[in-house]
Amino acid sequence: MTKLKAHVHSFGFNLVHIVFVTKYRHPVITDKIENRLCQLIKKLCQTQDCELLQCKADLGTKDHIHLLIDVAPKISLSKLANILKTITSREIRKEFATQLKPYYWKPVFWKRGFGYTSAGGAPLTVLKQYIENQGYDS
Repeated sequence: MTKLKAHVHSFGFNLVHIVFVTKYRHPVITDKIENRLCQLIKKLCQTQDCELLQCKADLGTKDHIHLLIDVAPKISLSKLANILKTITSREIRKEFATQLKPYYWKPVFWKRGFGYTSAGGAPLTVLKQYIENQGYDS
């Protein structure tokens, strides 16, 4: 059973799987960049009352990273993604400038947009049945 998290005027568990892809799908995410990205994203999530549960880059293709985040109800998913991408891009480009120079001549790191899907909780069929049966005695 998932433990619900209390927020200011609500409680719940809003688990989202997010994928960020590097600009032009350049294979630039190394172990060191992955570790730094995860550190930055964890800290940024905390500033938004969110929780990073998992962070892992695809070190085979080295061109995207998967995040599992419990998103607070006070922030929209697009705003959270914008914060994460903007700040991590700036910091990674600054810290790994020499390594990224052959790939990026403009101030970019991430591809525009992001992938996401909701995760966790009960299967859709169970939720539909639960809602359908509201108001009826068992």
